[in-house]
Amino acid sequence: MARVAARLSADGEQSTHPVDEVLPVPRLALYGFQHVLAFYAGAVIVPIIVGGALKLSPEDLVYLINADLFTCGIASIVQAWGIGRIGARLPLIQGVTFTAVSPMIAIGLGAGGGTAALLVVYGAVITAGMATFAFAWLPAKAFRAVMRLFPPVVTGTVITVLGIVLLPVGLNDAAGGLGSPDFGDPKHFAYAGGTMLLILVLMRLGRPFLSSIAILLGLVGGTAVAFLLGDARFGSVSQADWIGITTPFHFGTPKFEWFPIVLMLVVMLITMVETTGDTYAVGDIVGREVDSETVARALRADGAATALGGVLNSFPYVAFAENVGLVRMTKVKSRFVVVAAGVFMILLGLLPKAAAIVASVPHGVLGGAATVMFAMVALAGIQTLAKADLKEEKNALVVGVSLAFALLPATVPVLFKDHMDPDLSSLLGSGVTLGATAAIVLNLVFNGLSRDDAHTAVALPAKLPAQPDAQGAQDAEGAPAPAS
Repeated sequence: MARVAARLSADGEQSTHPVDEVLPVPRLALYGFQHVLAFYAGAVIVPIIVGGALKLSPEDLVYLINADLFTCGIASIVQAWGIGRIGARLPLIQGVTFTAVSPMIAIGLGAGGGTAALLVVYGAVITAGMATFAFAWLPAKAFRAVMRLFPPVVTGTVITVLGIVLLPVGLNDAAGGLGSPDFGDPKHFAYAGGTMLLILVLMRLGRPFLSSIAILLGLVGGTAVAFLLGDARFGSVSQADWIGITTPFHFGTPKFEWFPIVLMLVVMLITMVETTGDTYAVGDIVGREVDSETVARALRADGAATALGGVLNSFPYVAFAENVGLVRMTKVKSRFVVVAAGVFMILLGLLPKAAAIVASVPHGVLGGAATVMFAMVALAGIQTLAKADLKEEKNALVVGVSLAFALLPATVPVLFKDHMDPDLSSLLGSGVTLGATAAIVLNLVFNGLSRDDAHTAVALPAKLPAQPDAQGAQDAEGAPAPAS
């Protein structure tokens, strides 16, 4: 397991920070595969939903899923490994953002559906990705000015909203998967409860290694029980091809239309807030200082991945909050674990049979593990909010009202479905979009712009009090980020 904190050598020089520690290959592979399992459902659900709404053929849908996984792998490696001044060099997994689902469906249906509609979607995705990439190269002074829009009260609210909005996704899986014929069958909740119980027991035992792979063991154990009881089927594995190659512009040349581009630019504004918040959160978890340059590198990776996604028949990318929760649970801080996960994702994108095995994890089992992780995401947001003075009524209003807005689409869907213009509904029908927008606007109304970086979320303490880790090491948080 990765060491919990950087250490000082005998001669006083700082040793390798745990974020930069290269673990033995077996552990890299094990921890990386755990990230893939934790991330898989969220990764494939977007192409499944979008492909189903646009009436794509089963073959085209499989192609979308493989393209998504392949691009996720590349994007995660770039984000964690870093290429020049691109990539945060933190354990951040890149995945397709849920925020883009409704807008992409609206764009696709407006273009008539089918694979022809994907060309309009990809034109908007490529443009928005390039715009995000360019934004993150603003001069340092201008970029810091923009980052003042995201103090802890905003980023903490956004991360909390993400966790709360994602929890119903995990609970729906725990019920058997929304839309399934036996949705709500108690057996699904039994699998979910058993998986959660196994994960919690492993965490409670306090053994560092077992705790670090608790999610993986929970998924494997739950799937094994479901298989023995006849509820986990692997028939799709034999039907899947051995090799599936993703090629650029598989469906044709992208089309660039102004309204879809504007809609996707708004989506990317929200994903920038998500990635910014996740970068701060994971920086806190691993004990590495996050400054404006780190955030800029993370956003450049987002933009590059999104533009690449449009080229490789995929969708907009964001730092995945689900895996931030996993880092917090396992305390495995090495970014090279994410690199290993990226390699696995690329292989899954090339090997449909391998992807079919992972896809065979029963919904109930997956929902039990996902619910635990999404709850940890919400907790990461609450911890970020702890940096804001919530005794101050203005900050409390920002958080409370933003959470109310975030719950509106799920609580009163009829407002967006039947009483709102379809284009506007596609923009506002996401709890993350509403919650994040409300947090930014309300913070500006009540608090204005922070006067300097000391009031923004990019300013972390240079040194935090040392705490013993599970192996008795001392936590020397706040180590400087690696040179670009």
